[in-house]
Amino acid sequence: MQALVSIITPTFNSAEYIAATIQSVQNQTYTNWELLIVDDASTDSTVAIIKELIAKDSRIQLYRLDENAGAAIARNVGIDKVKGDYMTFLDADDIWFPNFIENSIKSIIRTGVPFVFSSYRRSNEALEFVYSDFIVPKQVSYDDILKTNSISCLTAFIDIKRLGKKHMPIIRKRQDMGLWLQYLKVIPFAYGIQEPQAIYRIRENSLSRKKSDLLKYQWQFYREVEKLNFLQASYYMFHWMWRGFMKYRN
Repeated sequence: MQALVSIITPTFNSAEYIAATIQSVQNQTYTNWELLIVDDASTDSTVAIIKELIAKDSRIQLYRLDENAGAAIARNVGIDKVKGDYMTFLDADDIWFPNFIENSIKSIIRTGVPFVFSSYRRSNEALEFVYSDFIVPKQVSYDDILKTNSISCLTAFIDIKRLGKKHMPIIRKRQDMGLWLQYLKVIPFAYGIQEPQAIYRIRENSLSRKKSDLLKYQWQFYREVEKLNFLQASYYMFHWMWRGFMKYRN
C-alpha cells in the first residue's frame, strides 16, 4: 500500500487561484494523499469554491479559523491534523507539476535523506514565465539556510515517520525558514532536486514581495527565533542581503 502524503494549504481570499492549486494536486501521478486546507477567515468566495471541490473528492478536507490569524497559525493547525507518513506544503496560489509527489518520494528513497526540496519555475500572476527558473542547490545545511532560504514552502517534502512533526514559529514572516531550521538541527542536510517540480506565482502585492520591512524581520528572526549573538546575526544578515538581491534578478 502506498504511503500517505499529507499536504497543508493555508488560504486567505484566494478565490482567484485556489481551484488551479487544488487541481494541480488532483493531477498528481501519486494518488494516496490528503489535502488539508486551512482557511484563515476568508471574506471572498474561497470557501464556497473549496466546498464545491470537496463534494467531488473526499481526499480534501477543509478547516476554518474563526478570525484571521496569519499563515503560521493556519499551517500549524494543518500540521496538527496531519495523518500521513510524509508532510508537504502548497500555498493557495502555487501549482505543482504532476510528478511532484512521486519524484519527491523517489528522491527520499534513493538518497536516504528524509527532507527533500525542489527547483521551481517562477511566473507572474497570469502564469507568464517572465522570471528565470529558481534552481536549488543539491544540498543545504543549517548554516546554508541561515544565509539564504533556498527551500521554498511549495516544494519542501518531509519524511515525518523519521523526523516527526514540528511546528512553525508564530512570527509574521520567515515561519517556513524557522521550520526548516528545526529539522536541519537534527539532520546534516536537505537534498535538492535540480529539475523544476512546481510553479511559484509571484504576486506584486504578496507579503514576500514587500521589501520595506524585510530587513527588520530578518534581523528579528536571527536574534529572537534563532537566538544568534550580534556578530553571528550580522554575518548571516550580510549573506542574506546579497543572496536575496541575486535571487530575484530576472
